[in-house]
Amino acid sequence: MSVAERLEEKEEVAAGSSGLSLGPSDASPDEGVVEDLPLIDEKAVEQLTEGLISHYLPDLQRSKSALQELTQNQVVLLETLEQEISKFKECNSILDINVLFSEAKQYHSKLVNIRNEMMMLHEKTSKLKKRALKLQQKRQKEELEREQQREKELEREKQLTAKPARRT
Repeated sequence: MSVAERLEEKEEVAAGSSGLSLGPSDASPDEGVVEDLPLIDEKAVEQLTEGLISHYLPDLQRSKSALQELTQNQVVLLETLEQEISKFKECNSILDINVLFSEAKQYHSKLVNIRNEMMMLHEKTSKLKKRALKLQQKRQKEELEREQQREKELEREKQLTAKPARRT
C-alpha cells in the first residue's frame, strides 16, 4: 500500500467515525474510539508518522537552531548593552566628580580669601589697640603734666601772694 492509499483509508475511517452521535450518558468523546477504528494498520500509522515527521522535522530543526542562535545573539546584545550602560554611568560619575573638584577649588579660594581678610583685620585691630594704648598713655601723661603744672602754678601763686610781715 502506498502512502496516498493509506491517507485515503485514514480519511474514510475519520469520515465514518465523525457520524457518531453522542448521547447524554456518554462520559467522554474519546470513549469507544479504539473500538471504532479496528481497520487501522499499525504499520501504516508508523509509516504515516515517519512521513509526517520527516516532512516537518528539518524545518523544525532549522527553526530551532535559528531560535537558539537568535537567543544567543540576544544574550550577547544584552551583555553589550549592560556594558555600555555601565560606561555611561562611569562617564556621568566622572562628570560629577569634575564638578565637585571645580566646586572644591572655588570654595578653597574663598577660604583662602577669608583667611587673608581675617589676618589683615587681625593686624589692623592689633595696630588700633596699640595706637589706642599709646593714646591713652599719652592722655594720662598729659593729664599728669597738667596736674603738675596746676600744682606748680598754685605753688607759685602762693609764693607770689603777699604775706603780711610779722611784728616782732
